[in-house]
Amino acid sequence: MRKKLLLPLSLLCLALPLIAQYEDSDAVETAAGLAAMGGCAIFVLLALVINILIIIWVYRDAKARGMDNAALWLVLVLIFGLLGLIIYLIVRPKGVTAPCNNCGKKRMEGLTVCPTCGNP
Repeated sequence: MRKKLLLPLSLLCLALPLIAQYEDSDAVETAAGLAAMGGCAIFVLLALVINILIIIWVYRDAKARGMDNAALWLVLVLIFGLLGLIIYLIVRPKGVTAPCNNCGKKRMEGLTVCPTCGNP
């Protein structure tokens, strides 16, 4: 229930200063301003969610491929965004990932031990 109310309440909080500023203006202008503000807020939230999902994917993929510097790649993609993702996709070890027989997490085929559980 809380998650359903979070977006409308945040949009309302963003809109209150706009409503106060335009209290004497035409209702159409106020509605247009609120719509523009809400659209921008939704766009920013969507971009933030997409960036977080990309960062999590890069970290998990780097761990699955046995890279010791998965946290470094997480930070680089966090700072540089799409450019960091493109660089990661170019320099990451090539190969197919498969689930580990012991823990079930993904690991790159050909690794001697699983980077998650340490078993062969």
